[in-house]
Amino acid sequence: MQKTQPLTRASIFAQAWPIMLGQASVPLVGIVDAAVVGRTGDAAALAGVALGATIISMVFWSFGFLRMGMTGLTAQAEGSGDEREVAALLLRSLAIGAAIGFVLVLLQWPIGELAFALLAGGEEVSREAGGYVGARFFGAPAALCVFAINGWLLGLGRTRAALLLQVVMNIANIALDIGFVWGLGMGARGVGLGTAGAEWIALATGLVVATQIAGRSPFAIFRDLGASMVFDRAALARLFAVNRDLMIRTIALLFLFAWFANAGARLGAVTLAANHVLLQFVSVAAFVLDAFAFTAESRIGKAIGANSPQQFRRAIRLAGEFSLLGGVLLSLVFWLGGSAAIHAITTDPETRAIARDFLFFAALIPVLGMPSWLLDGIFIGATAGRALRNAAVISTLSYLALDFALRPHGNWGVWIAFTASYILRAAALGAHLPSLMHRISKRAPLAEAKPAE
Repeated sequence: MQKTQPLTRASIFAQAWPIMLGQASVPLVGIVDAAVVGRTGDAAALAGVALGATIISMVFWSFGFLRMGMTGLTAQAEGSGDEREVAALLLRSLAIGAAIGFVLVLLQWPIGELAFALLAGGEEVSREAGGYVGARFFGAPAALCVFAINGWLLGLGRTRAALLLQVVMNIANIALDIGFVWGLGMGARGVGLGTAGAEWIALATGLVVATQIAGRSPFAIFRDLGASMVFDRAALARLFAVNRDLMIRTIALLFLFAWFANAGARLGAVTLAANHVLLQFVSVAAFVLDAFAFTAESRIGKAIGANSPQQFRRAIRLAGEFSLLGGVLLSLVFWLGGSAAIHAITTDPETRAIARDFLFFAALIPVLGMPSWLLDGIFIGATAGRALRNAAVISTLSYLALDFALRPHGNWGVWIAFTASYILRAAALGAHLPSLMHRISKRAPLAEAKPAE
């Protein structure tokens, strides 16, 4: 394993820039997905990709704890110098990801039917979305295992390796999408098949990368450590104790995004398509600023593993400086270049017009959302799942109440409520921050990181 770099602004940026490039390419794929379908001029197909992507995100990212929980636990294990536990965590998360993924493949029909019963889209949009969702489920085992590998890499601070994995997946995704949609005319289903294929390519790449970093293959790790350590009951109990709260947190936030998509769908396919175009801006901001949040996860986890309150506080300050600067710059870029980007993504005049009308909100979110993304990183690195869970549930419920209250204002109400949700989440997490800092300062163990009794 590599030696941890000193905690300076230069080391924070050196760790963050590969994540930034890799994360920026994730919404780039979403933009390409939208553009590949959007430039066919078929608003129903574009809306179908929007609705289908919402459903898949809600299902797959319900298990996002495989990424988030792994980052904090791996960083803490490395910070304490326990290399055997670092290796064992990789195998545990891969086994859990593969098992859950294959269950999702088996349950894709009832899950899809339930999702379409809950989300409004209209017959034509739902048909397009159904093709996308059905194709994406075949990539579920690979997608969840990639979550696990990414979490492990980020926990180790191996951000360049994580970048390589992300770039391979995104290039494969873009190439396959273009081939299936423009080459074979498969529409929304083609986008789903392209993404599923890219996830399997990414898994193969990730296993090679993990083998190089660990110095041996996952099979060799299992042989060396033995089943008794890899599947140790106390270690698994700790893993599930952390991940249980992270799963609830993730489901709450995914429900918030699904509700936002459904709110647009209630106003028609064109409004749904326009909101989906603007959501790509929000995704770019979230993924770019997550570079500093992910760096905070790793640095804070290592500070806790090394039992260093000073490093804990310094990690928060340095990551916060970069996050604030990044949020301001992104807001300016979106405001000045947003109209041109909208025209590049879709050719439909009505979709363009509605997206331009609400561009202000997409440009505002990088600044307003920055504190919530940074706080996520702080609490994930500390494996403080209870605080993350409570904040997500409270902010989601508050958002729903606000959305209902603002329904008479149409899409303006939809965007006001969605923008306010970032402020609500930051406030809810911020309320837990003094308690977390007090416990770290006193070098007290985090209750959330203990095995369940």
